Amino acid sequence: MKKVLIIRFSSIGDIVLTSPVIRCVKDQVENVEVHFVTKRSFAPILESNPHVDKLHLLDDDLSLLISQLKAEKFDFVIDLHNNIRSRRVTTALSKPYSRFHKLNVEKWLMVNLKTNQLPDVHIVDRYMDTVSKLVVKNDHAGLDFFIPRNEEVNLDTLPKNFRSGYTALVIGAKFATKKLPVQRLKELIRLLQKPIVLIGGPEDEPIGADLTDADPKNVFNACGKFNLNGSASLIEQARVVITHDTGMMHIAAAFNKPILSIWGNTIPEFGMHPYLPHSSSKIFQVEGLPCRPCSKIGYSECPKGHFNCMANMDLEAIANSANSIQ
Repeated sequence: MKKVLIIRFSSIGDIVLTSPVIRCVKDQVENVEVHFVTKRSFAPILESNPHVDKLHLLDDDLSLLISQLKAEKFDFVIDLHNNIRSRRVTTALSKPYSRFHKLNVEKWLMVNLKTNQLPDVHIVDRYMDTVSKLVVKNDHAGLDFFIPRNEEVNLDTLPKNFRSGYTALVIGAKFATKKLPVQRLKELIRLLQKPIVLIGGPEDEPIGADLTDADPKNVFNACGKFNLNGSASLIEQARVVITHDTGMMHIAAAFNKPILSIWGNTIPEFGMHPYLPHSSSKIFQVEGLPCRPCSKIGYSECPKGHFNCMANMDLEAIANSANSIQ
């Protein structure tokens, strides 16, 4: 039995994007036991994954976690995070390993000098490079996301007019510069012809309530009403998903949904656009802005003050695409 450890501590989208590595190692390495280590808060993403034999969770004590991992006696370690903590783990385990290359220099050049040295390679394919030493290849079967049956959302629990098809609109994102402002979301909602289910966490509930007040018959605020798996279930059952550059975008890709992705301060060229997208999927961004990308992650507000990447977003084009999908 060969034991392989995969490390990715966060976050939702990044962990979902590791799922092809998990599956391919499990399927292609003979007699392998696949372990995965992540933060406890992200355990729901992996708990139902049939390709993970054992899940290790980080709380606050990295030393305790390392002690527990040493007891497993791994044969190989795959570091898909490449930060201080993951490097500390690989060093402490003293086992053969491979490590994900984060392209920090290339991203810095793009953000600060607008010099594009980024490879035209999706992050999934760069993740897959880390398992070449195991003679594992990408099966090109896309992303995985597994929802426990007891956490699937029965659409009969939604208002009646949502049960025959709806648009999932993901309104949240970790950083404000990745999100359409509330007023622009209201404009987009007015342009959409089908019922809309708003997707977000508890922190998005007040904005969701504000958006729902504008059209309570056709907008259902699911923000904060469901856990991650419940929100994923609503995405899986949507006819189309409109989303910012967020983890939910990658969950939608795992279900091969038509995705209309909206890009503000970040850019698809960073390599984290929807992976193996549905044929109806489209990317929406304001082309030609000299300030984009202003960050590889995001800010609490536009550093230039104008927020043109979202203020000038073509909402009619987004709505027309959404309305055309049956």
